[in-house]
Amino acid sequence: MAVTCGIMGLPAVGKTTIFNLLTKNVPSRHGQVNIGTVSVPDSRLDYLWTLYKPEKKTYAFLEIMDIPGFNPGEMDREQMRKFFEEIRKADVLINVVRGFRNEAVWHVEGDVDIKRDIDFISTELILNDLQLIETRISNIEETRQKKGITNETEAELSALLKLREALEKEIPISSVDLSEIEKRAVHHLSFLTSKPMILVINLDEDQLSEGYPEKEYVHGWAKERDHKLIEMCAVLEQEISELDASDQLMFLKEMGVEQPGSERISRAIFDSLDLITFFTVGKDEVKAWVITEGTNARKAAGKVHSDMERGFIRAEVVGFEDFKACGSEKEARKRGLYRLEGKDYIVQDGDIIQFRFNV
Repeated sequence: MAVTCGIMGLPAVGKTTIFNLLTKNVPSRHGQVNIGTVSVPDSRLDYLWTLYKPEKKTYAFLEIMDIPGFNPGEMDREQMRKFFEEIRKADVLINVVRGFRNEAVWHVEGDVDIKRDIDFISTELILNDLQLIETRISNIEETRQKKGITNETEAELSALLKLREALEKEIPISSVDLSEIEKRAVHHLSFLTSKPMILVINLDEDQLSEGYPEKEYVHGWAKERDHKLIEMCAVLEQEISELDASDQLMFLKEMGVEQPGSERISRAIFDSLDLITFFTVGKDEVKAWVITEGTNARKAAGKVHSDMERGFIRAEVVGFEDFKACGSEKEARKRGLYRLEGKDYIVQDGDIIQFRFNV
């Protein structure tokens, strides 16, 4: 599955710096939007590569969009439409909020205020969803008067009314309890506040070590909405990223940071979307594959190749930790840890799989 992540925020908050950290400065440009891919580091794949020694090692990857800064005061109606159209394409939103204080870098509001900027973006997303709901309700009511509506559309209308009530109370759609029928009925509308969000607070070096006044509010806000929260100093991490790997680890440790912000963001994306990884291994390539938690073996086979899904027979599976404890495929087979699973087997994170198929 191609997972798309949209980096958004006000102008001059460090979005592009974070985009470059994630994509290693190799973007392509589509209109005003920078698009790049980010490989997701995985020590398990590294281990398999050292064991099998194939020519290729392929990490799982994510697609990242760097969307131009949101500045309603300087945007016309068409620019506003395009902004929301772009972020609606994303599976997960990465909202970058400026915390760093640098007089040489302007702020659209004239000063830095983390709480104000978080609330502003949140309100704009809610208002956009409300506008979409009002338009859709109006269209449904018009259709009802002309020729009536189906049971499916009735379910959609019921869900829309429930969502409108929540949004008017500033409750995001992700926090609204909908039935499975209601979720399916409104899924096509791709509401912005229904998407998982990662809140990135871009701090300066001192704030990272000493804290900042809005810290308690930020943590409470993110927790209440079940958003992932990343605090980082993008400029400092950009400088560190240019060092040798060993020096990078040393500087990060001095900052009290276990992982670079880019890796923490990648992991937060996986967690937000309930993504897991399985592996395929061989003499030519070891590869990580991304699927949604709960995917069965047959669907996972289709991720590798459509013929594997179509002609699926069995999946030969071993868990990574069991495999690693043996030290080799030969020993894992000797101990009988490989097992044959059918099409309905639910793939687990870290499974090493060989698919048997016939077409």
